[in-house]
Amino acid sequence: MRIVFMGTPDFAVPALVALVEAGHEVVAAYSQPPRPGGRRGKELTPSPVHKEAEARGIEVRHPVSLKGADEQTAFAALDADIAVVAAYGLLLPQAVLDAPRLGCLNIHASILPRWRGAAPIQRAILAGDPTTGVTIMQMEAGLDTGPMLATLRTTIDRKTAGELTAELADKGAQLMVGTLRDLAVHRAVTQPEQGVTYAKKIEKAEARIDFAQAAEQVERQIRAFMPAPGAFFELEGERYKVLAADPVDASGEPGVTLDDSLTIACGKGAIRVTRIQRAGKPAMDSADLLRGRPIPAGTRLS
Repeated sequence: MRIVFMGTPDFAVPALVALVEAGHEVVAAYSQPPRPGGRRGKELTPSPVHKEAEARGIEVRHPVSLKGADEQTAFAALDADIAVVAAYGLLLPQAVLDAPRLGCLNIHASILPRWRGAAPIQRAILAGDPTTGVTIMQMEAGLDTGPMLATLRTTIDRKTAGELTAELADKGAQLMVGTLRDLAVHRAVTQPEQGVTYAKKIEKAEARIDFAQAAEQVERQIRAFMPAPGAFFELEGERYKVLAADPVDASGEPGVTLDDSLTIACGKGAIRVTRIQRAGKPAMDSADLLRGRPIPAGTRLS
Protein backbone atom coordinates (compact mmCIF):
# COMPACT_ATOMS: atom_id res chain seq x y z
CA MET A 1 0.00 0.00 0.00
CA ARG A 2 0.91 3.66 -0.39
CA ILE A 3 0.99 4.87 3.20
CA VAL A 4 1.35 8.25 4.86
CA PHE A 5 2.78 7.73 8.35
CA MET A 6 1.96 10.24 11.08
CA GLY A 7 3.72 10.01 14.45
CA THR A 8 6.19 11.75 16.71
CA PRO A 9 7.64 10.00 19.82
CA ASP A 10 9.53 6.76 20.37
CA PHE A 11 6.21 4.94 20.72
CA ALA A 12 5.55 5.47 16.99
CA VAL A 13 8.94 4.36 15.64
CA PRO A 14 8.36 0.56 15.71
CA ALA A 15 5.22 1.01 13.59
CA LEU A 16 7.09 3.01 10.96
CA VAL A 17 9.85 0.41 10.84
CA ALA A 18 7.38 -2.50 10.68
CA LEU A 19 5.43 -0.95 7.81
CA VAL A 20 8.58 -0.42 5.75
CA GLU A 21 9.88 -3.91 6.49
CA ALA A 22 6.49 -5.39 5.55
CA GLY A 23 6.97 -3.99 2.06
CA HIS A 24 4.62 -1.02 2.18
CA GLU A 25 5.53 2.20 0.40
CA VAL A 26 5.68 4.97 3.00
CA VAL A 27 5.39 8.02 0.75
CA ALA A 28 5.83 10.59 3.55
CA ALA A 29 6.17 10.83 7.31
CA TYR A 30 4.43 13.60 9.22
CA SER A 31 5.83 14.50 12.63
CA GLN A 32 5.82 17.35 15.12
CA PRO A 33 8.33 20.12 14.29
CA PRO A 34 11.83 19.93 15.82
CA ARG A 35 11.87 21.21 19.40
CA PRO A 36 14.63 22.86 21.45
CA GLY A 37 16.79 20.21 23.05
CA GLY A 38 20.37 19.00 23.19
CA ARG A 39 22.78 19.55 26.06
CA ARG A 40 22.07 23.25 26.32
CA GLY A 41 18.36 22.91 25.62
CA LYS A 42 18.56 25.29 22.69
CA GLU A 43 19.41 23.19 19.63
CA LEU A 44 16.42 22.22 17.51
CA THR A 45 16.05 18.47 17.85
CA PRO A 46 13.98 16.39 15.40
CA SER A 47 11.52 13.88 16.82
CA PRO A 48 12.31 10.14 16.95
CA VAL A 49 9.98 9.52 13.99
CA HIS A 50 11.63 12.35 12.02
CA LYS A 51 15.07 10.81 12.60
CA GLU A 52 13.96 7.29 11.65
CA ALA A 53 12.15 8.41 8.51
CA GLU A 54 15.05 10.58 7.38
CA ALA A 55 17.48 7.70 7.91
CA ARG A 56 15.31 5.55 5.64
CA GLY A 57 15.09 8.16 2.90
CA ILE A 58 11.43 8.96 3.56
CA GLU A 59 10.25 12.52 3.03
CA VAL A 60 9.50 14.20 6.36
CA ARG A 61 6.92 16.92 6.81
CA HIS A 62 6.35 18.78 10.07
CA PRO A 63 3.63 21.42 9.69
CA VAL A 64 2.56 23.25 12.84
CA SER A 65 -1.07 22.74 11.79
CA LEU A 66 -3.11 20.82 9.22
CA LYS A 67 -6.01 23.27 9.23
CA GLY A 68 -4.84 25.34 6.25
CA ALA A 69 -5.97 24.65 2.70
CA ASP A 70 -2.40 24.50 1.40
CA GLU A 71 -1.39 21.79 3.88
CA GLN A 72 -4.54 19.80 3.17
CA THR A 73 -3.95 20.03 -0.59
CA ALA A 74 -0.35 18.89 -0.13
CA PHE A 75 -1.50 15.94 1.98
CA ALA A 76 -4.13 14.89 -0.57
CA ALA A 77 -1.58 15.14 -3.38
CA LEU A 78 0.33 12.22 -1.85
CA ASP A 79 -2.44 10.01 -3.24
CA ALA A 80 -2.17 7.59 -0.31
CA ASP A 81 -4.16 4.41 0.08
CA ILE A 82 -4.20 4.87 3.84
CA ALA A 83 -2.69 6.96 6.65
CA VAL A 84 -1.30 5.23 9.73
CA VAL A 85 -1.25 7.41 12.85
CA ALA A 86 0.56 6.74 16.14
CA ALA A 87 0.85 9.45 18.80
CA TYR A 88 1.15 12.19 16.19
CA GLY A 89 0.11 15.07 18.43
CA LEU A 90 -2.11 17.07 16.06
CA LEU A 91 -5.84 16.77 15.46
CA LEU A 92 -6.63 15.72 11.90
CA PRO A 93 -9.25 17.87 10.15
CA GLN A 94 -11.99 16.10 8.24
CA ALA A 95 -10.34 16.93 4.90
CA VAL A 96 -7.21 15.03 6.01
CA LEU A 97 -9.23 12.11 7.40
CA ASP A 98 -11.04 11.81 4.07
CA ALA A 99 -8.02 12.18 1.76
CA PRO A 100 -6.56 8.62 1.79
CA ARG A 101 -8.57 6.09 -0.20
CA LEU A 102 -9.09 3.88 2.86
CA GLY A 103 -9.07 6.64 5.47
CA CYS A 104 -6.81 6.89 8.54
CA LEU A 105 -6.02 4.15 11.06
CA ASN A 106 -4.73 4.95 14.55
CA ILE A 107 -2.64 2.84 16.93
CA HIS A 108 -4.02 3.74 20.36
CA ALA A 109 -2.35 2.51 23.56
CA SER A 110 -5.41 1.26 25.43
CA ILE A 111 -8.37 -1.05 24.98
CA LEU A 112 -10.99 1.46 23.89
CA PRO A 113 -13.27 2.98 25.03
CA ARG A 114 -11.23 2.99 28.26
CA TRP A 115 -8.61 5.73 28.34
CA ARG A 116 -9.34 7.80 25.29
CA GLY A 117 -7.01 10.77 25.10
CA ALA A 118 -3.43 11.88 25.62
CA ALA A 119 -1.96 9.70 28.39
CA PRO A 120 -3.60 6.25 28.36
CA ILE A 121 -0.57 4.32 29.61
CA GLN A 122 0.10 6.52 32.64
CA ARG A 123 -3.58 6.72 33.54
CA ALA A 124 -4.00 2.95 33.36
CA ILE A 125 -1.10 2.45 35.78
CA LEU A 126 -2.35 5.17 38.15
CA ALA A 127 -5.81 3.61 38.20
CA GLY A 128 -4.43 0.19 39.08
CA ASP A 129 -5.83 -1.45 35.95
CA PRO A 130 -4.71 -5.10 35.79
CA THR A 131 -4.58 -5.10 31.98
CA THR A 132 -4.29 -2.71 29.05
CA GLY A 133 -3.36 -3.09 25.40
CA VAL A 134 -3.52 -1.53 21.96
CA THR A 135 -6.43 -0.81 19.65
CA ILE A 136 -6.37 -0.28 15.89
CA MET A 137 -9.08 2.29 15.27
CA GLN A 138 -10.59 3.89 12.18
CA MET A 139 -10.21 7.60 12.85
CA GLU A 140 -13.07 10.07 12.84
CA ALA A 141 -13.52 13.63 14.06
CA GLY A 142 -14.12 12.74 17.75
CA LEU A 143 -11.36 12.12 20.28
CA ASP A 144 -10.53 8.41 19.91
CA THR A 145 -14.19 7.62 19.20
CA GLY A 146 -13.86 5.75 15.91
CA PRO A 147 -14.78 2.10 15.27
CA MET A 148 -12.26 -0.58 16.22
CA LEU A 149 -10.66 -3.04 13.83
CA ALA A 150 -8.38 -5.01 16.16
CA THR A 151 -7.25 -5.17 19.79
CA LEU A 152 -4.48 -6.89 21.70
CA ARG A 153 -4.23 -7.12 25.50
CA THR A 154 -1.34 -7.38 27.94
CA THR A 155 -0.99 -7.43 31.73
CA ILE A 156 0.37 -4.36 33.50
CA ASP A 157 1.80 -6.14 36.57
CA ARG A 158 4.47 -3.80 38.04
CA LYS A 159 5.69 -2.38 34.75
CA THR A 160 6.72 1.25 34.56
CA ALA A 161 5.23 3.60 31.99
CA GLY A 162 8.48 3.37 30.05
CA GLU A 163 8.44 -0.42 29.99
CA LEU A 164 4.77 -0.58 29.07
CA THR A 165 5.19 2.04 26.35
CA ALA A 166 7.98 0.03 24.70
CA GLU A 167 5.92 -3.18 24.91
CA LEU A 168 2.78 -1.61 23.48
CA ALA A 169 4.75 0.14 20.74
CA ASP A 170 6.02 -3.23 19.51
CA LYS A 171 2.65 -4.94 19.88
CA GLY A 172 0.88 -2.06 18.15
CA ALA A 173 3.31 -2.14 15.24
CA GLN A 174 2.77 -5.85 14.62
CA LEU A 175 -1.00 -5.53 15.11
CA MET A 176 -1.11 -2.75 12.52
CA VAL A 177 0.90 -4.77 10.00
CA GLY A 178 -1.40 -7.74 10.51
CA THR A 179 -4.50 -5.57 10.20
CA LEU A 180 -3.33 -4.07 6.91
CA ARG A 181 -2.43 -7.52 5.57
CA ASP A 182 -5.98 -8.75 6.18
CA LEU A 183 -7.81 -5.43 5.99
CA ALA A 184 -10.63 -6.82 3.89
CA VAL A 185 -11.63 -9.29 6.60
CA HIS A 186 -11.42 -6.90 9.54
CA ARG A 187 -14.91 -5.72 10.45
CA ALA A 188 -15.04 -2.29 12.09
CA VAL A 189 -16.84 -2.55 15.44
CA THR A 190 -18.44 0.49 17.04
CA GLN A 191 -17.03 1.31 20.46
CA PRO A 192 -19.41 0.51 23.33
CA GLU A 193 -21.02 3.50 25.00
CA GLN A 194 -20.36 2.12 28.47
CA GLY A 195 -16.90 2.18 30.04
CA VAL A 196 -15.66 5.41 28.45
CA THR A 197 -12.85 7.11 30.41
CA TYR A 198 -10.55 9.94 29.44
CA ALA A 199 -6.79 9.98 29.91
CA LYS A 200 -6.06 13.65 30.35
CA LYS A 201 -2.58 14.99 29.72
CA ILE A 202 -0.11 14.53 32.58
CA GLU A 203 0.58 17.78 34.43
CA LYS A 204 3.99 18.26 36.05
CA ALA A 205 2.35 19.03 39.39
CA GLU A 206 0.99 15.48 39.50
CA ALA A 207 4.53 14.13 39.79
CA ARG A 208 5.01 15.39 43.36
CA ILE A 209 4.49 12.37 45.60
CA ASP A 210 1.52 12.65 47.95
CA PHE A 211 2.50 10.50 50.92
CA ALA A 212 -0.99 10.92 52.38
CA GLN A 213 -2.10 8.32 49.82
CA ALA A 214 -1.87 4.60 50.46
CA ALA A 215 1.51 3.03 49.74
CA GLU A 216 0.01 1.03 46.89
CA GLN A 217 -1.11 4.24 45.16
CA VAL A 218 2.24 5.96 45.76
CA GLU A 219 4.01 3.00 44.15
CA ARG A 220 1.70 3.28 41.13
CA GLN A 221 2.49 6.99 40.91
CA ILE A 222 6.20 6.20 40.83
CA ARG A 223 5.76 3.64 38.03
CA ALA A 224 3.35 5.83 36.05
CA PHE A 225 5.82 8.72 35.94
CA MET A 226 8.91 6.65 35.20
CA PRO A 227 10.87 7.77 33.21
CA ALA A 228 9.08 11.10 32.77
CA PRO A 229 8.29 13.44 34.36
CA GLY A 230 9.54 11.42 37.35
CA ALA A 231 7.73 11.16 40.70
CA PHE A 232 9.58 13.22 43.31
CA PHE A 233 9.80 14.53 46.84
CA GLU A 234 11.75 17.47 48.21
CA LEU A 235 14.15 17.57 51.13
CA GLU A 236 15.72 20.82 52.32
CA GLY A 237 14.73 22.50 49.08
CA GLU A 238 16.31 19.80 46.86
CA ARG A 239 14.33 17.57 44.53
CA TYR A 240 14.78 13.78 44.57
CA LYS A 241 13.19 11.65 41.83
CA VAL A 242 12.03 8.26 43.01
CA LEU A 243 12.63 5.75 40.23
CA ALA A 244 11.57 2.54 41.99
CA ALA A 245 10.04 1.59 45.33
CA ASP A 246 8.34 -1.33 47.05
CA PRO A 247 5.26 -1.15 49.29
CA VAL A 248 6.05 -2.51 52.77
CA ASP A 249 4.02 -3.37 55.85
CA ALA A 250 4.89 -0.49 58.17
CA SER A 251 3.18 2.60 59.52
CA GLY A 252 3.87 6.07 60.75
CA GLU A 253 3.22 9.73 60.03
CA PRO A 254 2.83 10.18 56.26
CA GLY A 255 5.93 11.63 54.61
CA VAL A 256 8.27 10.81 57.51
CA THR A 257 11.10 8.27 57.18
CA LEU A 258 10.79 5.22 59.41
CA ASP A 259 14.41 4.07 59.30
CA ASP A 260 17.80 4.95 57.85
CA SER A 261 17.09 2.98 54.63
CA LEU A 262 14.57 5.41 53.10
CA THR A 263 11.40 3.66 54.18
CA ILE A 264 8.72 6.35 54.10
CA ALA A 265 5.35 6.22 55.85
CA CYS A 266 2.24 6.74 53.73
CA GLY A 267 -1.42 7.28 54.55
CA LYS A 268 -1.70 3.50 54.69
CA GLY A 269 1.43 1.36 54.81
CA ALA A 270 4.83 2.59 53.66
CA ILE A 271 7.19 2.45 50.71
CA ARG A 272 10.87 1.57 50.66
CA VAL A 273 12.70 3.49 47.95
CA THR A 274 15.12 1.28 46.03
CA ARG A 275 16.22 3.53 43.15
CA ILE A 276 16.57 7.30 43.24
CA GLN A 277 18.02 10.31 41.44
CA ARG A 278 19.23 13.44 43.14
CA ALA A 279 18.88 16.70 41.21
CA GLY A 280 21.73 17.03 38.72
CA LYS A 281 23.12 13.58 39.57
CA PRO A 282 22.92 10.16 37.89
CA ALA A 283 20.35 7.58 38.95
CA MET A 284 21.56 5.19 41.64
CA ASP A 285 20.47 2.58 44.14
CA SER A 286 19.17 4.13 47.34
CA ALA A 287 21.89 2.42 49.38
CA ASP A 288 24.54 4.20 47.32
CA LEU A 289 22.84 7.56 47.80
CA LEU A 290 22.50 7.09 51.54
CA ARG A 291 26.20 6.34 51.99
CA GLY A 292 27.02 9.84 50.77
CA ARG A 293 23.85 11.64 51.86
CA PRO A 294 22.28 10.03 54.95
CA ILE A 295 18.55 10.55 55.45
CA PRO A 296 17.93 9.37 59.01
CA ALA A 297 14.74 8.06 60.56
CA GLY A 298 12.34 10.84 61.49
CA THR A 299 13.15 13.02 58.48
CA ARG A 300 10.12 14.79 57.04
CA LEU A 301 9.87 14.82 53.23
CA SER A 302 7.61 17.08 51.19
